[in-house]
Amino acid sequence: MNPVDAKRILETALVCAPQPVSVRDLRMLFNDMLGADSIKALLQELQQDWMQKGVELVCVASGWRFQSRPEMREYLDRLHPEKPPRYTRATLETLAIIAYRQPVTRGDIEDIRGVTVNSLIIKQLEDRGWVEVIGHRETVGRPALFATTRQFLDDLGLQSLNQLPMLEDTRAQAGALQALGAPEGEPLAGELFETSLNEQGAAEGGAATQP
Repeated sequence: MNPVDAKRILETALVCAPQPVSVRDLRMLFNDMLGADSIKALLQELQQDWMQKGVELVCVASGWRFQSRPEMREYLDRLHPEKPPRYTRATLETLAIIAYRQPVTRGDIEDIRGVTVNSLIIKQLEDRGWVEVIGHRETVGRPALFATTRQFLDDLGLQSLNQLPMLEDTRAQAGALQALGAPEGEPLAGELFETSLNEQGAAEGGAATQP
């Protein structure tokens, strides 16, 4: 298969995909006739092809996807004027501690914040798909260990936790995470720390190219 046809197939699959697609899954489009390196090279070419458009191709934790560029948000929001979900300061501080100190127990979070953690906060973060239990600490009571998920990274347009900004203290971490949020199902990309979680609101499904 020539590169032009292969790139067109990749482009079509990604534009139509409701979620990020991994390179391993993209290889299935070609019955594994194209290797991972070849597909990555074609994806990089696609990125260049879309450089001047309002949509960009990005790589996040779960794979590759198309999404709207941050500067397009002002206009896309007019299609979805409903108010986005709001997050309390306590929720944002809890998320910040988990994101930057993971894995942590509920007791760890309470020690850092100095107050009791409301169970509804943890449940809200779990329901949002940002936090999950990854094990239990081998101590009295075997408390659950919480960590962030791939969905958390996807919603922020990140490939790994290493891309979180380096911050010196938990207060700064919480402040940063207040600005972490992507619109519902859509990553924030270049404006990672310029828009508040409390300003979320966009179409469900991930890529802005979806209907």
